[in-house]
Amino acid sequence: MSSTPQHPSGAAGAPAPATGAPRPGAGPRKRLGRLERLAIEGVMTREVINWLSFWKSSTFSSTVEPTIYLLAFGFGFGSIVSEIDGYDYVDYVGTGTVATSVLFGSAFSAMFGSFVKREFQRTYDAILAAPVDVEELVTAEALWMATRASVYGCFPLLVAMIFGLDPAWGMLLVPLLCFPCAFGFASFGLLISAIVRSIDSFSYYQSLILTPLFLVAGTFFPLDGLPRGIQIASELNPLHHLVELVRGAAFGFDGWHDVARFAALIVFALVMWRLAIRQSTKRLIT
Repeated sequence: MSSTPQHPSGAAGAPAPATGAPRPGAGPRKRLGRLERLAIEGVMTREVINWLSFWKSSTFSSTVEPTIYLLAFGFGFGSIVSEIDGYDYVDYVGTGTVATSVLFGSAFSAMFGSFVKREFQRTYDAILAAPVDVEELVTAEALWMATRASVYGCFPLLVAMIFGLDPAWGMLLVPLLCFPCAFGFASFGLLISAIVRSIDSFSYYQSLILTPLFLVAGTFFPLDGLPRGIQIASELNPLHHLVELVRGAAFGFDGWHDVARFAALIVFALVMWRLAIRQSTKRLIT
């Protein structure tokens, strides 16, 4: 009785695979997910290491200017207007300039910083040559800028406490309250950076968008005396929501109204994030 010879593979009649032949299913490494943690961490680590080389100037520019606003308005107008809405004017401005610091630390650094890294230093081209895509790059950049701006935003509050603002437990939540607003404006800065063709074009967006948002945020004066249309429009201003949330952290929250404000900041952050990814993909890939 004859028997069928067994091949090295162990299967009767099946040919043995050639030496060095690819294994079944072998191929290029597949991505683990849409946003890989290691890719985001890699980009953020690079940003942190780079920031450590110029942290003094970055911290100075992002914290001193809002502090100057606090001192100038708080003690300038404060000598004329002692109270607003039942608060000492210095306390009123001190809590409001937190949003100003967040804006300076996120939107402006994102616009200019990302433009320089993309157009002059070609940093983004180098990063995208690694296993990192545009979505992960934009996400990591926005996360790092938002984290940094959220910390910078606490400096005016600390200065206000030196000049008489009573500390409150709610102030511990200020970095958390600042984060979605900072993330949204960092994404906004990345979006504008991906739109403009010249660094000089940033002045249009600063003058037409950021400056009006800054002026009608309720930082230096209440919005009750403004025209009704501006008051309604201010409810779409993320800076105004952040100003009110920080004042709530210092003087007492307003229940579900403040929950709605925080939710609005999250929506703003998500919308700006997706728009930044879309426009950056067009600029960097297509």
